[in-house]
Amino acid sequence: MLTDSGAATPQLTETNWRQALSPYGQPSYRKAIWQLVDTLVPYLALWALMVYLCREGYSYWITLALAVPAGALLIRIFIFFHDCCHGSFFASRRANRILGHLAGILTFTSFDNWRYAHIAHHTTAGSLDRRGMGDIWTLTVEEYAAASWPTRLAYRLFRNPIVLFGVAPAVLFLILQRFSNKNARKRERRSVILTNLGVVAFILAASWAIGWQTYVMIQLPIIVVAGAIGVWLFYVQHQFEGVYWARQDEWDSTKAALEGSSYYKLPQILQWFTGNIGLHHIHHLRPGIPNYNLQRCYDDIPALQAVEPLTIRRSLRSLWLNLWDEKEQALVSFHSARAMLS
Repeated sequence: MLTDSGAATPQLTETNWRQALSPYGQPSYRKAIWQLVDTLVPYLALWALMVYLCREGYSYWITLALAVPAGALLIRIFIFFHDCCHGSFFASRRANRILGHLAGILTFTSFDNWRYAHIAHHTTAGSLDRRGMGDIWTLTVEEYAAASWPTRLAYRLFRNPIVLFGVAPAVLFLILQRFSNKNARKRERRSVILTNLGVVAFILAASWAIGWQTYVMIQLPIIVVAGAIGVWLFYVQHQFEGVYWARQDEWDSTKAALEGSSYYKLPQILQWFTGNIGLHHIHHLRPGIPNYNLQRCYDDIPALQAVEPLTIRRSLRSLWLNLWDEKEQALVSFHSARAMLS
């Protein structure tokens, strides 16, 4: 990958990267606890304000407007959940699991089940031969050409931005996360059951306290907003111009991290809400670095700064990149693929 200056991304060995990034993988209880405070307090405050507005008969549009920052805060809570899945938020494994399960109830996501799929994603990202676990459904041009018309239709519908970032997130978090992954082990299946019971208990308690209509009017838009943001972030982390994909016999884990995972450069306030997850190339190099150490890691290591940032404007082009062209080694649009196949 080339930077704006034209300089190639520095090539370091996996061992050298491991040594360089190791100091940043040390969790801090002080930073972790402060993140919980500066996120949960405003999230609960917004929830309380939305309850008040609904029950006092204020315009529902005000509640819907507040669902945007509340959904953004829920994304930040999901980042803590994500760190717990990697065992990096706290130094204690037990503390990570406890917070992970509690945050999983708030985000409607099973801790062990999601962790299972996400770890698989980290070991397969960028490999064309190992797609299908914890990733966005992606076909090559040849696979799309050979597919049946129902498969093509399903793929085109799935890749439609309205479906992918509007319908799919709600379906994912409200319905699909209620079931365990294919080939899930006993721990993952048990985790799904416990999370579902926790979600049901939370819904019943909230419905008793504020009424089920009020609960739905608040929780549903928050989940829809958070889900849309979360799916978009995950999408642009691995679906962008210049992304790296390779067959397994040529796949390189370091290149998959530095060139197959984006550095999504966001304004500071958005970087805060998204828990530094835009520094995704660093996260894939060393998943054990907690979110609160990612920016410091980036600032301290010049080699990481050589990766070309993905800006918000440039990331929007990813909406039209739907298929992987193995000949050109690039993501292409349906229109481009049709021209190549005609």
